[in-house]
Amino acid sequence: MKDQGRSMRKRTGGRLRPSSDKKKHELGRESTESRVGDQKLKFVDARGNSTKIRAVSTDVASVADGDETIRAEIQNVAENPSNPNYARRNIITKGAVLETSEGRAKVTSRPGQDGQVNAVLVE
Repeated sequence: MKDQGRSMRKRTGGRLRPSSDKKKHELGRESTESRVGDQKLKFVDARGNSTKIRAVSTDVASVADGDETIRAEIQNVAENPSNPNYARRNIITKGAVLETSEGRAKVTSRPGQDGQVNAVLVE
């Protein structure tokens, strides 16, 4: 898998062949597909002396309505532009539209990276 890094094509359109395989520190991790359910967090070591909090599953979202923020219950994922299957499987990613107790809300945070769901009311 050759994601992340230089392009595999030259400016002219010709193919660039990789000079070496990826090194261990260049590899990415499998994405955390945060689901709707009881809150379950996972702590992962990150680069440097830091950790990332991954939301494996969550049922609450901080929904912003103008200048105030409300904690809302997540019912399900209404739509997910990154992948239509994610909406069917109730997977939350940035940009997903959620059905909450406050109404429909669009996710602005990355739950698989920072462990919380921040959203803005759409309707």
